[in-house]
Formats: sequence, structure tokens, C-alpha cells
Amino acid sequence: MKILITGGAGFIGSNLAKKLMDRGDQVVMIDNFNDYYDPQLKKDRIKKYLKGYKFKLYKGDIRDIKLLERIFKTEKLDKVMSLAALAGVRNSLLDPIGYEDVNIKGTLNLLEMSRKYKIKNFVYASSSSVYGNNKKQPFSESDSVDTPISPYAATKKATELLAHVYSHIYGLNTTGLRYFTVYGPWGRPDMALFLFADGITKGTPINVFNRGKMSRNFTYVDDIVSGTITVIDANLKCEVMNIGGDREETLMRYIEVLEDNLGKKAKKKMLPMQPGDVPSTVADIRKLRKLGWKPTTRIEEGIKNFVEWYKEYYKVA
Repeated sequence: MKILITGGAGFIGSNLAKKLMDRGDQVVMIDNFNDYYDPQLKKDRIKKYLKGYKFKLYKGDIRDIKLLERIFKTEKLDKVMSLAALAGVRNSLLDPIGYEDVNIKGTLNLLEMSRKYKIKNFVYASSSSVYGNNKKQPFSESDSVDTPISPYAATKKATELLAHVYSHIYGLNTTGLRYFTVYGPWGRPDMALFLFADGITKGTPINVFNRGKMSRNFTYVDDIVSGTITVIDANLKCEVMNIGGDREETLMRYIEVLEDNLGKKAKKKMLPMQPGDVPSTVADIRKLRKLGWKPTTRIEEGIKNFVEWYKEYYKVA
């Protein structure tokens, strides 16, 4: 197959591209290399992590409909994996208009091109954030997600609604993947594991929100990629699915494993809950399991792999 990955220089995008090419698929990528975090990391994912692989890379923005038209017309794509987005709850509180523009308009552009060029399957990144302050856990795809508590979550809910329209009206196969706290080598520097590792290695205090009373289904990137490929292959008519780890871990345990691997204790700054965040996100993953997928990586292994990469990439003694 020939598959378009938007946000191909991103954390999940680059890992997904590698696995798809390993099995013989052709990969086309688009990325605008924005400065939400250091663009050098994105460039290194392309030049170092994907060194030796053959793929087509377009530098551009999913809001550029003329560029998208040229890509879809020229490349004759089979499927699309839409990962390009402005990510993160906290930053969306500072730039809600930007998040709406990229996440909603950009996704709508991709849906429209996919309809026009008869794409066989359109898979897109949603988020566990859509569940908001739902009290029932684990979070199930059948739960109401009508009360998001951040602009980021609202944009992800909006993309699910748009995808439903394109499936219902135009017969486009669409699946939204609600990702649960992805981590691993080559990850995003704005995420907790990076921030904690930076603070611990430099001896500066790390911010621990809700005074550590937090828990997550931390999901290793290899498990995310295998689940994403399962859905790309499935060609489902219209679905949303949770994709997360199968074990709830506390934030304090997460930090403890990181400390063990770095060989150094963290200086913790215990803080109250921040706006837009939730104390716990736990995934019901039975729907995706029915397709034959299961997560296999525990945080002890995943954090060890991250630390080995982190030390090498950032030249930490």
C-alpha cells in the first residue's frame, strides 16, 4: 500500500512510518516542522531515526488545501493516517484559535481530499482528553464525550464528528484512535517523561500536579504503532477506538521508575491540579483487542528504553 502520514516527522508519525516501511509499504509524509517544540528533534527523526529508508516527504501544512490537492493527485494514495495537529491540553488554553484552525480545519481538508480521491481508509488521531471529567472508569467508547474541558479536547471531539459525517454521507471508511498518554524514545519534549528526565538530570525541581495523586494508562510507542497499523489494515466503516496500556499506573510510580533508571532522585515540587487536566485516565481497550491487538510493554521496560535513548541523544553522562 501507499500510505500518507500527516505529521510524519512527529513522535508517533516517524515510528509508524518506520514500521510500515519495514513491512514493505510505501510511505508519503507531510510535516510543517513548526516550533511548538525544537524543530531539530523533528529533523533528526527524519535524518537519523529514518536514515536509510526511502520515502517521500513534503514540507507543508495541512491547512494548505492546494498542497494537499497536489499530494493526493500526484501520489495516488491508498490510505491516510492523520496525525498532524497542535497537541497538548495546557497550550490549547493559551491558543484556542490556533488549535481550532489546525486541528479542525486541517482535518476537514484531509477528509475532503480523501473523499475526492477515493481513499480506502482514513485513520486519525483523537485523544483520551475527549472524556473530560467523566467519573466512570475505565473510559469506554460508548461513554458520553459531550463535555470536554479544554480547547484541545473540543477540537478532537470535533474531528470525530466530521469523520462521522464523511462516513455517513460519502461512505469514507474512518476510524478515530483515542490515544492514552504515549511515551518512549524520540518522544515530545513537552510531555511529562521528558520534563521529569530534564529536571532530574539537571537537579532542578520537577512539577508534580495534584500533589502526585494522578494515574494513567501510560502507553509505549511500539504498542501505539502496532495498534494503529491494526486499524489501518482493518478498513472499518466508521469507528472510534481507545488505544492505551492495559495497566493503570500512578504518577508517583512512573517517576520512581524513571529515578531508578537515571540513578538519581527527583526534587519534587508538589502542586495543585492544573486547569484542563484530570486526575485519572484509564482505557477500556476491549474493542481494539477484538481486532487481535494487545499492548505488551510495561513501564519498567518502556522507561528503560526511553532513558537509554535520552542519554545518547542529549549526551547525558
